[in-house]
Amino acid sequence: MDMLRDSDLYRRVLESAYDGIYVTDLHRKIVYWNQGAERLSGYKAEEVVGRSCADNVLVHVDGQGNNLCLGMCPLAHTMQDGEMREADVFMHHKEGHRVPVSVRVTPVTDGEGRIVGGIEIFSDNSTKMAALELADTFQEIALTDTITGVGNRRYTEISLLARIDELQKDGVPFALLVGDLDGFKRVNDDFGHLAGDQVLRSVAQTLQGGLKSFDFLGRWGGDEFMMIFPNIRDKKTLEELGERLRMLVEKSFLLWDGHRIEGTMSLGGTLGRPEDRSQDVFSRADRALYQSKEGGKNCVTVLVAP
Repeated sequence: MDMLRDSDLYRRVLESAYDGIYVTDLHRKIVYWNQGAERLSGYKAEEVVGRSCADNVLVHVDGQGNNLCLGMCPLAHTMQDGEMREADVFMHHKEGHRVPVSVRVTPVTDGEGRIVGGIEIFSDNSTKMAALELADTFQEIALTDTITGVGNRRYTEISLLARIDELQKDGVPFALLVGDLDGFKRVNDDFGHLAGDQVLRSVAQTLQGGLKSFDFLGRWGGDEFMMIFPNIRDKKTLEELGERLRMLVEKSFLLWDGHRIEGTMSLGGTLGRPEDRSQDVFSRADRALYQSKEGGKNCVTVLVAP
């Protein structure tokens, strides 16, 4: 078809493309800049054609903030080895802000197959970035307790199952503590549910501060919290951990509307066993918690037998 030999047609096709497209020579000097590139970058063709990428016109940076235009950017790599590349980067807009873009680069070759330049096609990645952030938000909502900010019941169940799986497959021990606030209903009755929610947040922060980075804290429901400790294999160590957390809660207080709200926590714990199902290990910890409540509250009980 003769029309395919019309270079003006090629130019019109490139100009009508929604994506940004530009072409450089071997020295990374920009020789073509389409309307899509103008729209996405804010730079008119006359402002960039004839300038080098190394002049830092677009100032591409990666997710770690590394300036790609001053080194071997994807386009430079492609013109060196002839391989096509894709990358997600952040482009500098003429008005000063950063635009997330997906770039695709390919080499330009002459009739003998020698690389004489490169083409970069870039598209606005804002929608993709927003979707990823939204997905992260949804995941956080799905796994986080809305009042305390720690893991919710679903996340707690997932974490417990993961520890059981590690124990059964790889022999990695773990321990479980269940803590319940003593007399929490009185806080809601005397000061209201807003105060009760703040007490739950305060307790969650206190417990979190007493855990190591690889320990897990979740709100099981109501005023009950669950803590999972990997690599704990003996009753004495778990009792010491529980006692430290119990003490931290006891020594904490909340000032609310001129009142000092104090509270204590009863805890029950157990060690995971290879034959356990999740309900088995939780039932032992729950029985231990019941013994702490029956034994006067504000204490720690650990059961390792069925």
